Amino acid sequence: MSQDLKQYAAIIEQLKPMVNEPEFNQVLLQIASDVPKEKRFLIKMEVKRLAKPCMRTIDLRGHVDGKCKKYVHEGRTHYMDDIAVDKFEEQIRVFGRYTYGVYEAVQNTENNFRLMREKELAQERQERSNPELKKRSAVLEQFKVPTVNLLDYRQRNAERMNFAVAVELFNDKNESIRGLSVDISLEGLQVKLSKDTFFKKGETLHIFFRGLETEYALDKKNGIAYKLVKISTKNDVNYLALQRDSNYPNPAFDKFLENFIHGNKRRYKVNMSNTIEAIASKTSEQFFSPRCPTLPVFIDVISNTLVPRFAMANEVNRETLEYWQDEEDNCRLNFLLTQERLTRLLNKSEEVREIFVFSFTHFQNEKVYFYSAAVEELAQKDALMRAFLGFGSKKVSWRVFKVTLTDMVPEQAHIPTSIPDSVGNKIKKLNTPPSARLMSKLKNLRFLAHVTDVTSVTGQETYNEFTFNRDNLAHLRHFGHPRNRAASNIEIVRFKYDEKRIESRYQLRTQVTLRLNDDETVINGISEDISVHGLGLRIELKREYKGNLEGRVEVAFPKLQEIAPSFNVMHLQYEVMYHNADKNILHLKAVSGDAGKGARYFFEELIKKNKSSLKVEDTEEEIPGMGQALRCINARNATSLSFLMSKEGVRYVPQACIIGKQDERVTTLTTQFAEQGQVNVEFLFRDRKQESPFVQSGIKVVKHENTPLREELFISFDTAQKDPRMAIIPRYSSKFEDNKQRKAFIREAMTRGQFIAIHLMLTTTGKPDLSMLQTEINYVTMYAMHKAKELEKKMWSMAACSHLIDVTDEVLLRYGFSLDDITANKTLKSNPKGALLTQ
Repeated sequence: MSQDLKQYAAIIEQLKPMVNEPEFNQVLLQIASDVPKEKRFLIKMEVKRLAKPCMRTIDLRGHVDGKCKKYVHEGRTHYMDDIAVDKFEEQIRVFGRYTYGVYEAVQNTENNFRLMREKELAQERQERSNPELKKRSAVLEQFKVPTVNLLDYRQRNAERMNFAVAVELFNDKNESIRGLSVDISLEGLQVKLSKDTFFKKGETLHIFFRGLETEYALDKKNGIAYKLVKISTKNDVNYLALQRDSNYPNPAFDKFLENFIHGNKRRYKVNMSNTIEAIASKTSEQFFSPRCPTLPVFIDVISNTLVPRFAMANEVNRETLEYWQDEEDNCRLNFLLTQERLTRLLNKSEEVREIFVFSFTHFQNEKVYFYSAAVEELAQKDALMRAFLGFGSKKVSWRVFKVTLTDMVPEQAHIPTSIPDSVGNKIKKLNTPPSARLMSKLKNLRFLAHVTDVTSVTGQETYNEFTFNRDNLAHLRHFGHPRNRAASNIEIVRFKYDEKRIESRYQLRTQVTLRLNDDETVINGISEDISVHGLGLRIELKREYKGNLEGRVEVAFPKLQEIAPSFNVMHLQYEVMYHNADKNILHLKAVSGDAGKGARYFFEELIKKNKSSLKVEDTEEEIPGMGQALRCINARNATSLSFLMSKEGVRYVPQACIIGKQDERVTTLTTQFAEQGQVNVEFLFRDRKQESPFVQSGIKVVKHENTPLREELFISFDTAQKDPRMAIIPRYSSKFEDNKQRKAFIREAMTRGQFIAIHLMLTTTGKPDLSMLQTEINYVTMYAMHKAKELEKKMWSMAACSHLIDVTDEVLLRYGFSLDDITANKTLKSNPKGALLTQ
């Protein structure tokens, strides 16, 4: 509909049902009597146009915030979500058949991304023209979210009751101040004062409960002794945290207080701020841990030797674990976490214990040979570095891993509830520390290595461009790992969860031959992995692929044919979805229809029969509680920043942020324009007005394909700028035209202040494990049902998690910057001139 006619939309809606009736012109004159004649003519033509039969099919997949399904109407197949179907059927009734009016109405439903963007832009334009509206600040506020310390909350020794009563506080000099109690427990008291206090932290104060003296027989001559533990100020009011002083016992008051709290806690309500805080913390951990892309490896220290003992696999990081398995499924993580690398990490300062390790595998005679090298190991000789990176990146098995090392203590395995033991025996049991048997198994654990796959397609293509002397390839054997070395003695501990699993790619290293359908030429190669249902396949060829993208190829698996004679796997049909610059790495997808049925059916059966090795086993743990203990330790030592998002309407909104312990660069960036205890992640949503914003549309891709999504974000950071949009200039790596533009952006960012590169990963969240939360939820329900319902509603609204891994140093190395440049970029500097980058 044209802009001229939009003002007459209501009239057009009234005329639609009458368009095929004889009295249409008469109705038009009645309804639009006040409309100028030429406009009436345009309205008539528009209604007639809308009533014309339409031959177009409707496909809303990826265009609306809803799950689209097949809908057949009069032999024509459409793909629509429920909202669109309702609109379609409504308009069919209006027009009597499928017309352009039906088609256009379905294209403009309220949950259409295009329409939502148009409304958002129109609203922002309107508010910009009105200086009284502070739309911009309101928009930015939704991206400021509180930080959460996973499984770190206050546990109380006694229930605290909300209770406001007049009190008078005396010090040893007999100086006094009157105030009001806020809450009270058997062991403590919180008081607020309307004026500044002259009391000092650590001194003993004697409290008289003036508001209770008229109702209860309290000692009016001697106050109750409390020690001043903390003084805080909020909104110009001073709050004093006090703890009973054990040097001045008062059994009579203890008995009175116990009876008073027990009899009145329902009337005055138990103070549950720490329990609510605990539920928020545990809920965040529930959504973070099972889908975190980082593989945690727990390390013992035995006779000054670092020994990896346990690795905790979840739905997403299992790909890393499977990558380091050989053809006999032996764990070879010791090839990655060598003693030399762990020692090098340990000798670094605690804030920067990180290294990047490049790796690839070679498959020969049905055996897997692993090669890996850390940046420091390659930096000794430029020719060697170029040979390793240039050659290795041409392999389909090419990976880049970030490895960090952080301190930990076994005691972090104990996660009591936030509720005091005195509430009941069940609570007391839940608060009991782990068994001595379990703690003896953990007692030597001192460090936690986090391994994260940060491989990117753009990065691999860039390393492909490295030129090298092929004579230097012989030196790469130095980075090969001997097969006669014993496998890792690492125990794999898996999460237990029952929500829908995120599907992963499965390692499948075996010989393949590829033939173009219109050519008899055969190329030998090896496969790397297959995706869920066998739809996707990645292979590496020994010679260049001569075909085109989207070309059809035939793939044969001779070794698999030998072990699976009941299937024909020698003529499987695939389509080429991607190839690298050298055309030796192909990403394939089984063709649709009957032609690709053989590939889909075989690999579905293969995955189904071998998936048991990937599932959580139902057998009991050797030591009960081991998995939960390691999970708790890991959650308390996260090294990268992540934030959870809930779904509100058709948008995904950040809700809670987990800050990493060794993430100074990203932490500084996200807290630059946020209050204490918050982060500001607006820069990640800066593309929200574009056709396909990464976070919003990316989550929909993750939900649709049931697999994590990755992207690299380049950032120019200048703290001299006061405007967030000028201080933080983000650009997704895929938006650059070429590496020349990427290098120019990096150089200018380093000139302005600091360059930061983030490997951004999106995952959806599963269902929370209520067994870990139910006790505290029930406790809140007992005293504040509305609060419990609010917490549960928020819990079930969580839909996605975004993980931010700092890959700045690896990106700088990739684009040819020196080690001196990398070191200089670690220091945040400000450019007074504030040079601006061209977007």
